[in-house]
Amino acid sequence: MDVHDYMQERIPLVDVLLEKLVPATDEAPKSLHGAMRHLIFPSGKRFRPILAMAGAEAVGGSAQDALPVAAAVELVHTYSLVHDDLPCMDDDALRRGRPTVHIEFGEAVAVLAGDALQSLAFEVLAGAANGGNAAAVSLALRDLARAIGSRQLVGGQVDDLAYDSLAGDVAAIESVHARKTAALIATSIVGGARLAGASDEQISELDAFGLEVGIAFQIADDLLDADEEDICSIAGALGTEGAAARMNELLASALARIEDLGEPANPLRELARFAVQRKA
Repeated sequence: MDVHDYMQERIPLVDVLLEKLVPATDEAPKSLHGAMRHLIFPSGKRFRPILAMAGAEAVGGSAQDALPVAAAVELVHTYSLVHDDLPCMDDDALRRGRPTVHIEFGEAVAVLAGDALQSLAFEVLAGAANGGNAAAVSLALRDLARAIGSRQLVGGQVDDLAYDSLAGDVAAIESVHARKTAALIATSIVGGARLAGASDEQISELDAFGLEVGIAFQIADDLLDADEEDICSIAGALGTEGAAARMNELLASALARIEDLGEPANPLRELARFAVQRKA
């Protein structure tokens, strides 16, 4: 399969839904809704939503089955970027080639926009429950809440802020990557699979797959940045060759975990390879 074609076919599915869900910029309060939409549109790669759809397909479902999870994880991911960019965090001025939300709308509105994006994510996913899939949606909601809480994304961000203490500690750095990046990637895949009726065994395989791919994905990002001065990176701890070896080890392990899923999981495998082996 061609990964780029696969992604381009599915991005519009997510964009159409997000367009319906996120309030328009002419709805009051206009500054808040403008800030919420600032990073949502125009779309990026929509990598996590597409992983959710591939997760559904891997267990015999369809991309449409995963759309509530796909939209929810994109809203959550965008909230995390808005907050990561704040002056009190990473203090970034640009994101996706545009001024960051706090630069464009002010710091206070950026904080509130992130809050609103997060709450909208849970509203969207909860609204997908019906008689036939209520249990699956409930579990997907729990997974998403855990993935962005104090033990995962938020906790990983806290430890990332204290990166000076992690110098050379590969296990500690991987723990940050597992929580700050990989947890949401795994939750995207697992959530899509849950809404497509995955078994407990399949969920376990996909969760482990997603965590390993997520850590490898972050190492790939570090290698693309090529900044070994960044202490909270595997590249900084092991050098570029050591980091590349660890990245490839994680990818191989992840792919081995989903061998039993057969041909329906091919898109998921190719997306993992694309994410880890990309050049930009």
